[in-house]
Amino acid sequence: MANKILVFLEQRNNQIKKSSFEAAKVASDIAKKLNYEIEAVIIGNNIENIEETGNYGVNNVVHFKNSQLENYSTSAYTKILFNYFNETDAEILFISGTALGKDLAPHISAKLDCGLVSDCIALEYRNNELIATRPIFAGKALMDVKISSPQKIFVLRPNVFKAEKVSDTKAEVKIINAEDIDLSTRVIEIKKSDGKLDVAEADIIVSGGRGMKGPEYFNLVEQLAEVLGGAVGASRAVVDAGWRPHSEQVGQTGKTVAPTLYIALGISGAIQHLAGMRSSKYIVAINKDKDAPIFQIADYGIIGDVFEIVPSLIEEIKKVKSN
Repeated sequence: MANKILVFLEQRNNQIKKSSFEAAKVASDIAKKLNYEIEAVIIGNNIENIEETGNYGVNNVVHFKNSQLENYSTSAYTKILFNYFNETDAEILFISGTALGKDLAPHISAKLDCGLVSDCIALEYRNNELIATRPIFAGKALMDVKISSPQKIFVLRPNVFKAEKVSDTKAEVKIINAEDIDLSTRVIEIKKSDGKLDVAEADIIVSGGRGMKGPEYFNLVEQLAEVLGGAVGASRAVVDAGWRPHSEQVGQTGKTVAPTLYIALGISGAIQHLAGMRSSKYIVAINKDKDAPIFQIADYGIIGDVFEIVPSLIEEIKKVKSN
């Protein structure tokens, strides 16, 4: 078994996703501790920012290129990554835990017959073993996990590890023309709401909960998000009720976020929701229930009616921005 680490880079619209740079930085740090070689692998067509991977400590990238691979294909991506993992005789594979990563990683694990730890929020090398920490019971407890198989896959929770640049070095890119690809399954089309930020990528998020009373009142959440230049989020209860799409759900079964500013409107703060946003730098909560759990982790809290406070807050922000 070669002393080598691979990190899979996910691209969307020919741009590497921020969460993949997070995975690259983690893989680079682990490689230094273990004194292992490290290499990144990306699959797609004309990807624009591959060289940026060098900024996060991974200076060698292998790009499997084919115009038919611009959109994700479970079968094709699995075959390519599995073959390359075996070809290089690598020991460890890091993948970001996006929707794509959560689909791809188990397929690779099954074909390699190796152990996999999903939803990792910390990694530590101790007693000559790589130990991963992951939440269990909706974030109420943490579990340390080690993999006993020779080959190992770690799926990292997005927005937990920081994608901090360590140099201005540009990565060297090796292009391999992908042939004999398996397109038995493939993504035909990706639809995205125009002008809307993805909560997983946004630096400011305004989320609404059941305290918003109904979907017709979510325009307040949208207005506050718009004036702040942020994204709209929602609690699981809101999504389950059909008020908002699942793509906006923040929490254990939604998206994990870590923006600079997270504003929770009418969200009580169930443990499932807190597990997905408690890493935010600043948390502001507005709720009429003074005993709501959200206030236990909020940096700033306002006890009151969101329908009275939010319109005033929007107006004050507009005044400040106009000056």
